[in-house]
Amino acid sequence: MSGIAFTLALVLITVLISIAAFNDERLTNKLILWPAKMGHPSEYYRFLSSGFIHADWMHLGFNMFTLFFIGQVVEQYFVLYNLTPWLYVLMYLAGIIAASAPSYYKQRQNPYYRSLGASGGVAAVLFSLVYFAPWEEIYVMFIRVPNIIFAVLYLVYSAYASKRGDSNINHDAHFWGAVFGFLFTLMVEPSHGLSFIHAIRNFHL
Repeated sequence: MSGIAFTLALVLITVLISIAAFNDERLTNKLILWPAKMGHPSEYYRFLSSGFIHADWMHLGFNMFTLFFIGQVVEQYFVLYNLTPWLYVLMYLAGIIAASAPSYYKQRQNPYYRSLGASGGVAAVLFSLVYFAPWEEIYVMFIRVPNIIFAVLYLVYSAYASKRGDSNINHDAHFWGAVFGFLFTLMVEPSHGLSFIHAIRNFHL
């Protein structure tokens, strides 16, 4: 396995666009997911462009830190399974779009709703890793947790938080980006599906 070029490129592009938008409200308003302004297909680019801007440095840093360290591993898995890294890029970009679509549908009549951030794409990459390595461990708040356990908790919490709807975090994007990433990887590398099921069935503490 070799190479992290595509992950690094995605991180750098996102950081540069996000920094530019920090200092330019007009640019932010042009790129952000804003369902009320998306009545015409010429505005549909926002499904994707909203994934390249962030609310603040913490939002940007968390997403890009996760993408860099998880993404390079997933990129290497794509190489290991003889998949073109461009499929990895497609998964990330399509994950942003797939994660934005439910929010657009739910909020299309709300003129005040706006959403931004790469969380959908990052969630897609994270759940691609779950598919390839369900029992490898990830650090969550400095605690080592198996990927599959984290995945279940992530989905349950995202669904619960979305239903409550008492924060300005787009939990729908987290949930649907994660689901998309897992299904996309299953589609492009279905042969590993049996290995995934076997790993889940035969794990012993």
